[in-house]
Formats: sequence, C-alpha cells, structure tokens
Amino acid sequence: MDDKVLLDLSSDYLISSFGQTTGTGLAELLGGSISHDRIQRLLSKQDFTSADLGQLVKPPVRAIQQTDGVLIVDDSIAEKPYTDENDLVCWHYDHAHDGQVNGINFLSALYPRQTLALPVGFRVVAKTEYDTDKKDGKTKRRSAVSKNDHYQSLLRQAKHNQIPFRWVLNDVWYASADNMLFVKPALKADFILPLKANRKVALSAEHKQQGRYVRLDPVLLEAGIGQVI
Repeated sequence: MDDKVLLDLSSDYLISSFGQTTGTGLAELLGGSISHDRIQRLLSKQDFTSADLGQLVKPPVRAIQQTDGVLIVDDSIAEKPYTDENDLVCWHYDHAHDGQVNGINFLSALYPRQTLALPVGFRVVAKTEYDTDKKDGKTKRRSAVSKNDHYQSLLRQAKHNQIPFRWVLNDVWYASADNMLFVKPALKADFILPLKANRKVALSAEHKQQGRYVRLDPVLLEAGIGQVI
C-alpha cells in the first residue's frame, strides 16, 4: 500500500468516525494489514500544507470548475479540551459558545458545485507571540498573522492556482472594507456577505459622493451595490 492510498484511508477514517480516532484504531479497522506505526510515520514525516492539498484536489477541481464559480471562506475550531496549550492548540473565541475554547483554529476555502464542495486551501492560526492585556495585565497568546491576512492569502492562492470563481462568500467576521476592496478591484471578483447592524453603507457610488450613508439591519451586500464606510 503506497502513501497516497494510506493517506486517503486515513482521511476517510477521520471523516467517517464519530468517536475517538487513533492510528491503532485505523490499523484495527484495516484488519492489521498495516501497523499503526506506519500511519504515525506517514503523518509525522512532513508538515502537510495548503499547497499539498492543492495538488491533491487539482484533478477533481478541474472536473467541476466553472467561470462563475463560488469560493467560500470560513473558519472553524477543532476543540481540544484535554490537550496542553501550545502554539497551535490554544484559546480562541468561539461565537457558538460565546466564549473562549481550547483547540485548533483554521480557515478553509471551499469550491462548491451542486451537491459537492471541495476544499482547495487552508490556513492554521498559530499563536506564536505573547501580548499583555492592558485591562487585566494578563499575558495572552496572539498570532503574528491576522485572520484577514489568512483570508486574503487563501483567495490569492486560489487565483494563483487558476481556480475560476466569480463570487466570494464569507461570514460577518471577514466583512471588512479592506477585504471587500481586495476581492473586487484586486481579484476582479464579486462578493456576498452579511454586515453588522451598526455598519453604515452608501447604496450607490453617487450616494457615496454625496455622503448619503444609511444604517441597515443585517443584510447581504453585493459588491458594486453598496459602498461601505
């Protein structure tokens, strides 16, 4: 069994499992045809990056790509409540819990087509630096790379890999004017995203020139329709 087949089996095992996953568990599932040591050696012999993922999914992406494709960028947290804190496994704010959770925070870029969605890139948030909170004086971890930088890096990588997309979708976390300007003029794409209720927008370029900004309830703002402050 070559490494690619073993990597595919390991991925399927992680996706389909509902409980704890281990190299030993996969080895047992395969009837002992491979040892758990080989699985560990495969996963530890190199740092797999977004570039490796790009090479892996290139053929299926080419099979489903379309000029008016959509790229979805989102971030997730894989909770690790019993793992000691380090640069990758550390505390992040999770809106689902409305608080801090210990785990791995990562951004992913998905390329959907009908019922299929292929991951075409990812970035892992590594908090390698320390900062002192001015309010409580506590030392906290921070990342040298912001999430917005990761966001733009994922889109830039997709463009470099010649993945055709017309639309970029993301949640309110990335609804900044800087990201909108990056998607529209720099990438020549459009975007659909929600805005916070306290943001003001101009509904046209003419309104922007006249200083006519209005406060809206959370809406989907399409690039070219609204000009954000």
